[in-house]
Amino acid sequence: MAAQLSAAFLPIRCAPSMSFTIRQLQYFVAAAEKGSVSGAAQSFSISQSSVTEAIKDLESDLGVALFERHSRGLTITHKGHQFLRHATEILASVSDARRAFSDVPSAVGGRLNLGVTSLVAGYVLSDILARFRRAYPAVEVTASEDNGDYLEHLLIGGELDVAVMVVSNLRDRMALQAEILEVSPYRLWLPLGHRLEKADSIALADIAGEPLIMLTLDEIEEATGKLLGALGSRPPVAFRTRSVEAVRSLVATGAGVAILPDLVYRPWSLEGDRIESRDVSGTLPVVQVGIVWRRGSAPKETTVNFINVAKAQRMLRNR
Repeated sequence: MAAQLSAAFLPIRCAPSMSFTIRQLQYFVAAAEKGSVSGAAQSFSISQSSVTEAIKDLESDLGVALFERHSRGLTITHKGHQFLRHATEILASVSDARRAFSDVPSAVGGRLNLGVTSLVAGYVLSDILARFRRAYPAVEVTASEDNGDYLEHLLIGGELDVAVMVVSNLRDRMALQAEILEVSPYRLWLPLGHRLEKADSIALADIAGEPLIMLTLDEIEEATGKLLGALGSRPPVAFRTRSVEAVRSLVATGAGVAILPDLVYRPWSLEGDRIESRDVSGTLPVVQVGIVWRRGSAPKETTVNFINVAKAQRMLRNR
């Protein structure tokens, strides 16, 4: 079975005139995540020409441009972002299929009490939880959403087995153990046609007078406030909200700009094609998302299995 699912040669038939391989998908995902052909090539210890050829063949099969090429590397296109979702899902399904024939997880039962913060619930947890449920369908999962401080309290008290949350500002590192799954830098969101859209370089000082849409989830408001405090004169806050979708709509319609972690940027969303995401020069904070569990006593089997699935998902994203 493993030979039938060879990552290098398994063809995917999407239409009579379209055929691409798992290897091409892996190279494409790596190039999208690394932002360059060289970065993708280093990930697989292969030549840059192999990655370039695979991406060109993939673009030819799909009939769309997946990347814009420039001197600094690659910028994924809107169509590329749309295809990236499908490519990631295909690779995850292939990985699950392999594991189904190497392990016997379906016989494992039990219960998992899982915690998650609001920001992470919709952008990181869903893929991990879907893979876990496919791998361990007999495990009863109970998930609770709350703020990071309270999740720490529940983990230390043994009311939660594990949590997926922002760990950049984890309070009690003596009592809790964490492993980072994703590191997301902050970027500037602009509406199309904004005066800074075509700027070669954007500094924090450039947005000092811009109305700001502030997201008040997890550590985002605190981190953004510290960042903007360095300006001396803080930009006026036009709107405060706990909804990422509200921020997306308000920026898209020109109500203001936002500084948010890149993990919540979704160009294929309803308003995504009306928002530009840009790097800001200088030192900006990053958001670290990870899995957290209690130190000391050995975690139970369902917790260990969930941690392993989360790590496997991270490895898939980083390939």
